[in-house]
Amino acid sequence: MSTPTQTTAEVTAGTPAKVRRRTSINIPLTLLVAVLSLTVLIPLYFTIVTALKSSDQLSGNGLALPTSIHLENFAKAWTLTNFPNALLISGIVTVGAVILTILTNSLVAYAIARNMHRPFFKALYYFFIAALFVPFPIIMLPVTKQMSILGLDNPVGLFLLYTVYGLSFNIFVYTAFIKSIPAELEEAAIMDGASVWTTFRKVIFPVLTPMNATVGILTCLWAWNDFMLPLVILSDPSTRTLPLVQFVFQNQFNTDYTTAFASYLMAMAPLLLIYIFAQRWVISGVMRGSVK
Repeated sequence: MSTPTQTTAEVTAGTPAKVRRRTSINIPLTLLVAVLSLTVLIPLYFTIVTALKSSDQLSGNGLALPTSIHLENFAKAWTLTNFPNALLISGIVTVGAVILTILTNSLVAYAIARNMHRPFFKALYYFFIAALFVPFPIIMLPVTKQMSILGLDNPVGLFLLYTVYGLSFNIFVYTAFIKSIPAELEEAAIMDGASVWTTFRKVIFPVLTPMNATVGILTCLWAWNDFMLPLVILSDPSTRTLPLVQFVFQNQFNTDYTTAFASYLMAMAPLLLIYIFAQRWVISGVMRGSVK
């Protein structure tokens, strides 16, 4: 502890270099992040100001602030896109995909990671990795036909497909993390009489919190914003997700830009709200993973 007679320079001189480096600012990296952030902030700003303008105000500078705010664009988009129904369908698909993906993919990855020494599980692991390199258009038509035959050309079939198609990447992520978990944790649980299922549920799954957060975020973004799978799978127009509704709306009203941008902003808002309210859990999960 420094005495009152010590100067700031003396205290700083006695501070380890490693601690001083942590408090310094990397100016080039900060400038790079600031410039790259403009690629997100400028389109977002353009979307907001366009959604608040009237059609007459679009003839001027596109980045200019609206001279008058027109909230009726949102009401019009709400009605024309049947937004509540599309929001409900997208919510069901996204929540179902996230929950089912985390529960099933982590379990499969655990079985593979702890049995990698066996030829069958090792071959299964490389099979999932190889599936990452199969383009979706190659299997699109067979999958569409199969889902139609099984009667799964609906939101339920859609979030089942998200769970299956995310399996390859999630196996890769989960397996690497599970291998870093000390096997002594499971051995201690087994010695206390826990079964394999109990060990996974009470020991392994809680430790997977940072990976569950990562997989959940990626799956949520994919299921919410995906356009291709809903386009080829959903056969009932009343079960269209938000991206599909936006596409149909844009084709029907391609000159009504203010209403279209209002609908885009409405479709974007739920994910932004989810992130704002859930960011502390996401960050805490990642931090727990970094110090595990």
